Amino acid sequence: MVVSLAPTCDRCGGYQQRILALEAELDQARAKIEDLQEQLAVAKKDSSTSHKPPSSDIVKPPKNPTTDGSTRAPGGQPGHPHHQRQPFPPELLTDRFHHVHSCCPDCGGPVHTCALPARIVQQIDVPEIPHSIEEHRSYESWCPHCQKHCTAPLPEHIANGGLFGPYLRTLVAYLKGVCHASFSTIRKYFRDILQIAISRGYLAKVIRQVSDALQAPYDELLAQLKNAPVVNTDETGHPHAGKNWWTWVFRAELYTVFRVDPHRSADVLFAVLGKKFRGVLGCDQFSAYHRYMRTCDVRIQWCMAHLIREVKFLTTLPGVAAKAYGKRLRDALRELFAVIHQHEALSESVFEQKLQEARTRILEVGTQDVPDNKYCANIAERLRIHGEGYFLFITTPGVQPTNNAAEQAIRFVVIDRYITQGTRSLTGQRWSERIWTVVATCVQQGRSVHDFLQECITAHLQKTAKPSLVPTATP
Repeated sequence: MVVSLAPTCDRCGGYQQRILALEAELDQARAKIEDLQEQLAVAKKDSSTSHKPPSSDIVKPPKNPTTDGSTRAPGGQPGHPHHQRQPFPPELLTDRFHHVHSCCPDCGGPVHTCALPARIVQQIDVPEIPHSIEEHRSYESWCPHCQKHCTAPLPEHIANGGLFGPYLRTLVAYLKGVCHASFSTIRKYFRDILQIAISRGYLAKVIRQVSDALQAPYDELLAQLKNAPVVNTDETGHPHAGKNWWTWVFRAELYTVFRVDPHRSADVLFAVLGKKFRGVLGCDQFSAYHRYMRTCDVRIQWCMAHLIREVKFLTTLPGVAAKAYGKRLRDALRELFAVIHQHEALSESVFEQKLQEARTRILEVGTQDVPDNKYCANIAERLRIHGEGYFLFITTPGVQPTNNAAEQAIRFVVIDRYITQGTRSLTGQRWSERIWTVVATCVQQGRSVHDFLQECITAHLQKTAKPSLVPTATP
C-alpha cells in the first residue's frame, strides 16, 4: 500500500499524526508477520521438535556435508578390523568330504598330498522336502467278557494336534507373528517350498490355537506388572474393524506386556497396573497419566526426551525473546546430559552433586524470565508444577530419564500395523497382544522366540504346564 506523506495542512501537527498512523500500521504488520512465522514454525514440526514419530517426517533434511568436501567410499574403510565367520565345530557337522587328486591334472602322473593345511569350505543346506508325514491308526477291539467295543487311544499330542505337529505350528506362528507374514503369504510358502497345500482357514485355526497356548504366560506377566518397581509405558493407534483402537505397551526391566484396548484413557492404567501401584511410571505428558497420578498418587518420571523436543521447537520460533528462552533452556538440558555421560569417570558423590546442580539450573532457567509466548508459558508452567517429576531418576535406581524403552518396544507394533492393517476380531486382538509380548520379552531376556513358541505349543498339545516368561530372581 502506497501512503502519501504530503501534509494535510500547513501545520506540523499534520505530519505528526501521519507518522503516528504509519507507525501503528507498521506495528500491526510486524505483529501479523510474527504470527504467520509462528504458524509456519508449528506447521514445520517434525519428530525432532515434537511428539511426532520419525515415520511422520515425509521429507527429511539432507545430511551435512563433510568439512573437507570428500565423500566416503562404500564398504569397509581402511584400517577397519577384519571380521570373519567362525567355522562350525566338528560336533555340528553332518558329513565331511575329502577332495584330493588321484593323479596330476596336467601330465597324469602320480602325486603326493602336501602337508599344507587344506582349504575348508563349510556349506549349509536343507533337504528338498524338510518334513515328515506320519499316519496314526487307532483300531477298535471287542471284549467278549465285557461285551463291548474299545478303541485304542492316540497319543495326547497327536489327538490334540490334528494335521500339523508342534514344529509346523511353531513355523506358522513364527511367520505370522515375528515375520509379519499374511495368511496368503504363508500359504504360498507352504505350497511352493514345503509342497503342502493348505487353506487360509486352517492357518487361522492354527493361530487361534497358538494364541490359546500363549494365554497362560501372557496372563502371568500381566499380573506381574502390578508389582514391578519401574514400568515405562506408551500408546499408539491400532486399527480394528474400521475403528481406531489403541495399543498400550508396559515395559519393565526384563519383560514387556502389550494390551489392545478401545480407549486411550487412564481406565487402561487402572485395569493393568491397578490403583495400588507403588512403582515408578515412566511416560510422557499425555493427560491419562496425569489423571492416573492424581487418583493413585503414583510417582512418575516424565520423559526428558519429549521435553527436549519441545524446547528445540522454541528455538525455531520467530520471536527473539522466545528463541532466546528456548536456547537458554536447551543449553541447561545439554549440561545435564553432559553430566550423565561422565558418570563412569566421576565418583558417586561428585556425580550426584553435579546432577543436582544441573537439575537446579534447569528449573531456574525454565521458570524465570519467561517471555510472553504461549509455548514458552506452557513449558514454564509444566516445570513449576511437575518439574520434580523430570528428575526422579537422580534419586531412584533403575529409573531412566527418558521413555525411550517403551518407544523402542512399540516400533515392532507400528511395523506390524503398517503391514497387517490391524485386526478385525477379538481373537485377532488377543493373538496380537500375546505374540507381541512374547517377541519383546524374549528379546529382553536373550531367549529364542522360536524355541519358546515350540515349548508352549508342545505343552498345550500335551496338556502340561506352560513355560513361563516371568524372569527368575537373581541372587
